[in-house]
Amino acid sequence: MEKLIIEGGVPLNGVVEISGAKNAALPIMASTLLAPGVHKFSNVPRLRDIATMRILLSHMGAVSEHDGGELTVDTTSVNVLEAPYDLVKTMRASILVLGPLVARYGRARVSLPGGCAIGARPIDLHIKALELLGARVRIERGYVVAEANRLKGTVITFDQVTVTGTENVMMAAALADGTTVLENAAREPEVEALATYLNRMGAKISGAGTHEITIDGVVELRPSKCRIIPDRIETGTYMVAAGITGGHLVIRHCQPAHLEAVTRKLQLAGLRIEERNSEIEVWGIDNIHSVDVKTWPYPGFPTDMQAQFMALMTLGNGVSVITEQIFENRFMHVPELNRMGANIRLEGRSAIVRGVTELQGAPVMATDLRASASLVLAGLAAEGKTEVSRIYHLDRGYEVLDEKLRKVGARIKRVRE
Repeated sequence: MEKLIIEGGVPLNGVVEISGAKNAALPIMASTLLAPGVHKFSNVPRLRDIATMRILLSHMGAVSEHDGGELTVDTTSVNVLEAPYDLVKTMRASILVLGPLVARYGRARVSLPGGCAIGARPIDLHIKALELLGARVRIERGYVVAEANRLKGTVITFDQVTVTGTENVMMAAALADGTTVLENAAREPEVEALATYLNRMGAKISGAGTHEITIDGVVELRPSKCRIIPDRIETGTYMVAAGITGGHLVIRHCQPAHLEAVTRKLQLAGLRIEERNSEIEVWGIDNIHSVDVKTWPYPGFPTDMQAQFMALMTLGNGVSVITEQIFENRFMHVPELNRMGANIRLEGRSAIVRGVTELQGAPVMATDLRASASLVLAGLAAEGKTEVSRIYHLDRGYEVLDEKLRKVGARIKRVRE
């Protein structure tokens, strides 16, 4: 197992280039099951979750190759319609193969994801929607087994906004008979990116990026190619890195429009931010202002930026209240930040953060992907040495984070424990 050792207190200065979005690449990779043949993608990050999805597709009979940022997936020989527990337990996004398998092959057997460190994230919304499309679904020995001759278009209203649920059902409905309307659909840029790729494959989808998505089913789809959109959460993480270290970063190959809620809060915290077409420039300040935040589905403040923003607020000049409204257990980074000298108290689904004058380096343990990022950010700002263990969480979602940070002046190294 590996860990990161960080000598903090150094302002970051320079240029950071943003990688492709994991959360856009994974559903697009799953969508290749809808059309046999060779699919081609660029700007695909080299991450643990991408590798896991490749292994899952390989288990089903697909052949893939990932060279640099170029990924090809050949689904010509898919013949295993199952996602086994050993793979699904390591990556919940594996559930995204459920819709495509049922739509194209008429059957799927996908392991239930089980528990998750940051919250339950149940898949009942996926199952109810597939049943409304005409699938016969049952739970059998820990697996979701779904069957259908051909799915039938209908109106589906999600009880709550669900990103993977919207993506799964949108893929299934692309090959359904008739028109499907998804109400209360997720509006995330990753959902819109998936719809764009499905349309390139020959689907007829409109309204992606709004609360109502309309899918006119087609008889078949064909392979295509696309470029994966930039990772907005990685972008936001580096914006915080500039602010928490009092540095100056130029963040390239990003999409500023995808970060409006984050940018507004960082500006209220005192950071100076300038946006250009595919570039964001951020200047940190000495006196960080305390700002309240509530997470909310897109275009609200993303839950995936809550931990990183909290790290910044530990050095605020007052008291901030950070309320988590998406996941019920996403404050596991709080005890670790407090080990570094932060002053954070939990009250239900809110964290009361009283700013301190400085953080101190300490040994800390990552508990999930975004919690890991918050500890790295805190370590960059802290006095002394911080050791972040269990960084395999980081490698799920940040491409060569330590290398990118070193290039802009961070004193950070990866070592074996």
